[in-house]
Amino acid sequence: MKDFQILLKKFVENRGLIKYQINSYNDFIKNRLQKIFDEIGEIKPESEKLKDFKVKIGKVRVGRPSVKEADGSLRKILPMEARLRDLTYSAPIFLEMTPMIGDNEQETSEVKIGELPVMLKSEICPLSGMSKEELIDAGEDPDDPGGYFIINGTERVLTLMEEIAPNKVILEMRNGEASGRITSERRGWGQKHTMARKKDGVWIISFASLKNFPIVVLLRALGLDSDKEIIDAINVKESYIEEVYTNLYETDVTSTEEALEYMGKKMKVYQKEYRKERAEQVMDKYLLPHIGQEPKDRIRKAKYLARIVSKLIELAHGDIEEDDIDHYSNKRLRTAGDLLEILIRSILLGRWGLIERINYNYQKIAKRGKIPSVSTVVESNVLTSQIKSALATGLWVGGRTGVSQRLERTNFIRSVSHLRNVISPLSTTQEHFKARELHATHWGRLDPSETPEGPTIGLRKYLAMMAEITTGLTPEENEKLLKLLKIKV
Repeated sequence: MKDFQILLKKFVENRGLIKYQINSYNDFIKNRLQKIFDEIGEIKPESEKLKDFKVKIGKVRVGRPSVKEADGSLRKILPMEARLRDLTYSAPIFLEMTPMIGDNEQETSEVKIGELPVMLKSEICPLSGMSKEELIDAGEDPDDPGGYFIINGTERVLTLMEEIAPNKVILEMRNGEASGRITSERRGWGQKHTMARKKDGVWIISFASLKNFPIVVLLRALGLDSDKEIIDAINVKESYIEEVYTNLYETDVTSTEEALEYMGKKMKVYQKEYRKERAEQVMDKYLLPHIGQEPKDRIRKAKYLARIVSKLIELAHGDIEEDDIDHYSNKRLRTAGDLLEILIRSILLGRWGLIERINYNYQKIAKRGKIPSVSTVVESNVLTSQIKSALATGLWVGGRTGVSQRLERTNFIRSVSHLRNVISPLSTTQEHFKARELHATHWGRLDPSETPEGPTIGLRKYLAMMAEITTGLTPEENEKLLKLLKIKV
């Protein structure tokens, strides 16, 4: 027991109980925020009067926590003042924006685009650099781990959200049918796909606006034009080849052009001249976006789908076992940085988001024959209010609820426990017996006994005492590693 106490003390001192949340937030500030704006690249207003005009986006910078007083003055702030005055502990976000007329760059301006709530003990929080004595002088508990936010004077924590691993096919048997599902994720945005081999051997896929669409037709639309190309890509045992022929002749579609026409009709595109274009847009943007979103990626998508089909056939015939969806290798945890990236990307790029509002403001002022300065068209309160609202209410992108919660302060142990809380997205009103059960892979990762009684039992979990969260690799880093190891995908 004494040895464990020493080990636990050293773990808390050197690794920290909430360090993964703070590291995730720091990574968001240093890398992910800039990546979001790099993906946007430029803002081009849709106006005839501004056809040669655009705004190039540069570096983003997050300042230090501050508060704007009633007289307009700006000064630094510490967490205790934010608690006492019911303020939001936040820092300004500045973005370099360069107006361009043709190829001529105008003067670059650093514009404030909003306020970002600051996580306590993160790199931009002054508390992270204070000694024990300085923390006491600032009114803070020197043993407080941080890892939470202060919104309108209330301490709020972003809980760990449990999700099915993205970009990974999960194979299951459902009502006697072999099925597969994958959430294809790229740049923080995910598209759900479900594939199935029906009892009569027909293969179908559902994604975006396409429901129960024949996979063979989709393979042809992606560029596998001939029967031989499809058969070679699926590559199943000789004894299963009859099933492949059944699907090949299920429809009258025999070429890529016919497949695109068929897809356009299925999507109810009534103008014949737009069917092909619309079908190609859906395939490029919404079909397996993690593989790519360019026309050149279509063959790779076709081969990936063909491989899934062969797995469905093998599963249906009992050659392979179905995946255990409750196995923790098939799960991922969303930390604070992940959740903030999803939220800010949505606020910037969503309908009537910040970028769309900037476009609208440029168009509106351009009608008067003027080109306004960048600072006058940026509405900084849009980003600020929407981030604050999400953190204050817990309502997140995609209709999720309970993402942000009021930090429990019953005692120190309860507070730390709440900061290590894991929430499942499954509904508490349904049974979900398998999901609620203790799984062997929870060992060493999740506490086997700490879960509440009642509807949330087994769905609300807590990390084991010395569990940590690893960050993993991005798809680009994965590809680079595979090339380095000379592994063919």
